[in-house]
Formats: sequence, structure tokens, C-alpha cells
Amino acid sequence: CFTETTLHFKEKSIPNNDISLDFLFEGHANEPFRAKQQAFLRSLLPRFPHLTKFDLHIESRNSFPHSAGIASSASSMSALALCLCELDSKTHKKPIKKPDFLKNASDIARLGSGSASRSVYPIMSAWGKCKDIKGSNDIYAVPFEFELHDVFKTYNDTILIASRREKSISSRMGHGLMDNNPYAKPRYAQAKTRMTTLIGALKTGDLDTFGQIVEDEAMTLHALMMATSPYFTLLKPNTLKMIEILRGWREDTKLPVYFTLDAGPNIHLLYPQFIEKEAKMLITNELQSLCDDNMIIFDNVGQGAERFGN
Repeated sequence: CFTETTLHFKEKSIPNNDISLDFLFEGHANEPFRAKQQAFLRSLLPRFPHLTKFDLHIESRNSFPHSAGIASSASSMSALALCLCELDSKTHKKPIKKPDFLKNASDIARLGSGSASRSVYPIMSAWGKCKDIKGSNDIYAVPFEFELHDVFKTYNDTILIASRREKSISSRMGHGLMDNNPYAKPRYAQAKTRMTTLIGALKTGDLDTFGQIVEDEAMTLHALMMATSPYFTLLKPNTLKMIEILRGWREDTKLPVYFTLDAGPNIHLLYPQFIEKEAKMLITNELQSLCDDNMIIFDNVGQGAERFGN
């Protein structure tokens, strides 16, 4: 899964101090998306004051359904942040070393979507201060690929599309509802404890501990949504059916195929490369018929952003 974003720019014929932006999403004008991007660019003017000098034209597309719980905001904001940092480098004619470039892009991306801070890096990265990860902080993500066990570097993520419809509650709105959730504080403490255990599993290649944590995290996330006021649920009946089938299959086969859920109804099946054949048989024989229009996406660990064009 990827987002492809192109940023065109030319000097304004009539100077002014505002952001001038045309925006196309998947080839079509999308005013809500344009307004969101324009507001984001305005917020960045203290860091990128030169943006007001240009007429900007942005084109963006996804290889996957947007606003369905597959991290489209993280993907799009990280792509845009990389474009902005590239423009900044061109404007000031000052090349930046790649580690610093990615760090700056991660920082900018975070301002648009917290999880976007991680999406500029290949393989795996971590955002948020954590005592177990050197250099980790709350401002930008840091790469984690060098400490990662090799088995996770070729991991598969098959996305089972229970629903392609746009979510009724956006991730941003969901975060806001956590402010008054009575279970939020113990949840944050639980997450920190699990993070330490997870890092150990990622370093040693402990697939079952990794899988148990990601499943627990997924269900905790959705339990919190159902415990807000007003409560909401993003799971669909077929989401739960697929989870039950997977758990029964795993109990029978003892193979390390686990699921996680984003803030939406769609299931991400996580499994190592060496059992790809068995996992795909499960997917095609038992799970695909429960997907929206039989839609599944075979994805895997990403290798980082790629620059194209001039």
C-alpha cells in the first residue's frame, strides 16, 4: 500500500501572503481534502514562509481505499511532508544529508498526523519517547530497522476489507473522545508496559509474543471506542466472523498468523514469509468470501519513500 503525491510549484504572478493551492485526489477535485491541506500548509508558514511565493498544485492518489482505517492520513501526510522538505531544499539550494532530511520530514508529517511521523522511514520506526529505544522522542520518529530481527523485515500484511465505506468517526475525532474516557489513563500505562515487551519480541524474533501483543492492542483500542461517551463502534459483523475463523485455524495449525485492526473495520493479517503459502490458503479458502466484494490487499513491509520526477 502506498500514496503517490506530486507537488508542482511556480512563482505567483500576483504576490500575496496566503497559500495558493489547487488539489486533485485520484484525478478529481476534492474540496474537503484541499481545504484540509491548505489549513495544514498555513500552519507551516512559520517554518516554510516561502510557500506564499508560489502557486502550488498537488496531486495525490492511494493504492488502497481512503478513510477506511488503513492509515491513509499517515501515508498522505508523510508523502506531502517529504515533498515540502524537497521544495525547501530546492528553494534554499542547500542539500541536506538523508538522515537529517528524513528527521525533518518526520517532524513536519507529525504535525499533520501523528502516525505519519513513522511513515517516512523504511522497514520499521518508532515515534514517542521510550526508555528502550535510543534517541526516541515525541517530536519525530527514529528508525528501528537496525535492531529488528530479520524475520520481521519480510513480514506480510494481508488486509481483509470488511468495508470500503468511509468511517463514521475519523481518527482525529476518536482521539478527541479519549479525553474524557475513564479508562484512558490506565490504558496509556498498559501501552508503555506492553511496549517494553514488544521491543524484546521484535529484537529476538519471538513471533507468538509479538502476535499476542498486537491482537491485545487491537481489541483494547476498539474496546475504548465502545467505552466513550457517546460510544461508537467501527467493527462490522464480518470483522468478528473473520477473527473467530482465524483463531480457530491458528489453534488447529499452531502457525503464527495474527491480526491487528486500525481505527476501522478492516483486518490486517500479519504473518512471516516462511508460512506465506499456508496463510494464503486460509485467506482465499475461508476469509475472502467475508470481505466487501471479496476485496483483499496483499501487502508487506515497506522499503521507505521513493522520490520520482524533478
